[in-house]
Amino acid sequence: MLKNETRKLTLPEGPFKAYLFDCDGTIVDSMPLHYKAWSKVLAEWGCEFPEELFYSWGGMPVAEIIATLNQRQGLSMPADEVAHRKEGMYFDILPQLEAVPEVLEHIEMTHGKIPFAVVSGSTRDSVTRSLEALGILDKFETLVCAGDYVKSKPDPEPFLVAAARLGVEPKDCLVFEDTEMGIQSATAAGMASVKVLQPWEREKILAG
Repeated sequence: MLKNETRKLTLPEGPFKAYLFDCDGTIVDSMPLHYKAWSKVLAEWGCEFPEELFYSWGGMPVAEIIATLNQRQGLSMPADEVAHRKEGMYFDILPQLEAVPEVLEHIEMTHGKIPFAVVSGSTRDSVTRSLEALGILDKFETLVCAGDYVKSKPDPEPFLVAAARLGVEPKDCLVFEDTEMGIQSATAAGMASVKVLQPWEREKILAG
């Protein structure tokens, strides 16, 4: 997709009282950068992480990803060390970060008219730095990140935490998500949702 070509988001009928945004792959086009960081770190441990699997686990907290990979591949990677190194490598390449254009446009058009929250499986540090890199951190009333809930997506808890913080009923929230796991979480929370295209989905449309 051309950088100056912006797809329009198609929103379900409202009205809505709050917008809840996933971060990675939804607001920021960071998933390719995260995958690059994961690949470098996991290679040090002889761990395979196919790109398709990485994207299907979008929204899963870092610690859960490491634990699941350990279990599947019979490894014993130290979660804290691997997570720390992965985050460090992501921060090193953060200057390459770009926004998902249609979502950024929607944020800029509706900011101030309705409260925003970010609901992410990433660490607070990662989310904060990503949003700061784009200069939009101050547009969000609250950030719900890994550690702010017990059960991660596709459980509804992360989105329900965000709704409670904003003082808005779940049925009055609209969720913006790029993964099926995230959409399932929003649906389980009783919220309407908008599917944001992932990089390969955009390429298919552009090629088709």
